[in-house]
Amino acid sequence: MKKLFKPLIGVIAVGAITLSINNDKNVIANDIANTCEYDAASKVNPDFSTTNCLLTETALSYDVPPEIVKAIAEGESGNWRHFDNNGEAIVTADNGIGLMQITNQAGYNEERLKSDLLYNIESGVKILDKMFDRSDLPKINDGDRDVLESWYFAVMAYNGTKPVNSPTVQATGERNVKAYQEKIFGFVEKYELIDLQELPFTSEGFQYDSNSRDNIKFLKMDYKFDLPLTKSKYSFEKGEKVSATTNPAFRSRPTTGDDSKKGTLTKGEVVTITGPFVYDEVATKKNHFVWYPVKRSDGSEGYVASSYLDYVESTSTPVTPVEPKPDYSSYIKQYADFSTTAWWKDDMIWAIDRGYIQGDSTIWNAKTKKYETHLLPNKKLTEAHFLTIFFRYAEKDELANVQSTSSWNKSKVYNLAKKYNMPVVASEKSKASRALAEQGIRRGKLAQLMASYYYGKTVSEDTAIQFFINNGLTTQTTIKAFEPENILTRAHISAFIQRYETFVLKKK
Repeated sequence: MKKLFKPLIGVIAVGAITLSINNDKNVIANDIANTCEYDAASKVNPDFSTTNCLLTETALSYDVPPEIVKAIAEGESGNWRHFDNNGEAIVTADNGIGLMQITNQAGYNEERLKSDLLYNIESGVKILDKMFDRSDLPKINDGDRDVLESWYFAVMAYNGTKPVNSPTVQATGERNVKAYQEKIFGFVEKYELIDLQELPFTSEGFQYDSNSRDNIKFLKMDYKFDLPLTKSKYSFEKGEKVSATTNPAFRSRPTTGDDSKKGTLTKGEVVTITGPFVYDEVATKKNHFVWYPVKRSDGSEGYVASSYLDYVESTSTPVTPVEPKPDYSSYIKQYADFSTTAWWKDDMIWAIDRGYIQGDSTIWNAKTKKYETHLLPNKKLTEAHFLTIFFRYAEKDELANVQSTSSWNKSKVYNLAKKYNMPVVASEKSKASRALAEQGIRRGKLAQLMASYYYGKTVSEDTAIQFFINNGLTTQTTIKAFEPENILTRAHISAFIQRYETFVLKKK
């Protein structure tokens, strides 16, 4: 019996995959071959249980649902066949190669796609993974990789975004049941024994000429369906509570047959996963699903097909807590320019409540003939003001005790900046530099100062911006999009410090 060794998945998690798929010493492939007890040098089709293992392990190594990968292999090759009776890879008339029918893909070794089954599988999975990440394809709900329906457009693109694969028939608006992705999802239902949601697409989302070979133009890029979508059945962990979706057989061994049946679960019955899933012990049985060892409430243990198990939390409708409506009244009274509709209101309150921002109490109101306190959210943020606010957060005690070293009233915060290797613009010795710093701090410079503080050494602006991108301190995804030359306002600083604090807390 072949078992899934969970440490393997830890080693080959998606974030750790840095090897080229053309690397003959591919660690991923070797580990999968060992796990599935497969002789990669053989030129015959492995038994069904071994093929199930190869497809499943490869899919998991790239964070792709195994249900999708196995269904594509079914649709592309039929009966999971890679080699013909002469030990040669099956190649179709349109040059589709082997089990995953890899066709016209740059960067892949065609001869190896024929001779190496594992390479062929991994190539197909890697192509599918890239399709899921394409920015020019629509997303389903939040684009959760664990949700099977989220892969609808990635599966379409695996075959091609041509009119023939439109989700709807242009002339009638009806569901296009002949589309490639519809067939693949049909295989998921047939062989994994699970019911998927039929996504209610409309023809308004797609533009194409039925008589043309040009790609479909997607007019809607973000679909939100209020439906209970289907999570992959391959993420159950040891000790996790799961429920039966129907009345499945409770078996003594991981295989079907009357001799293995020891009882029946009732629909909705909660059982506990006791270990990693395993593949069918009968090598000739062609199952897409796997078997989980489980324990019932009476202490009896056995196996249940993954198809009939579900996450306990999905059996009930979650109650969304109602957040109390924020009370801004005290801030309105305290700050004359506070706005309950401004984008910065909650960020500024966060900083105010922690003493990082205090407002300017020297603003004269000619009408009331009184001084008012203003937050001045749209005023340019100077370098000195940034340092003061940041050190109130990061080095509160040290800021209170640091001494000035000159008549320059900002020398205290700049001495702290020097101590922490923060490459500031202004200096005690140069009035020109101080004047430049007073013109406002650039986004790139702010990132450089904060990242240098974090690392304890001066880093470049590009390195700092990439640090922001990698760790969620900005929503931008490129250095250019970060707009490093733009001058920040006082409203921005609270948001950056909040994100920095969240990042630091996660690291502890």
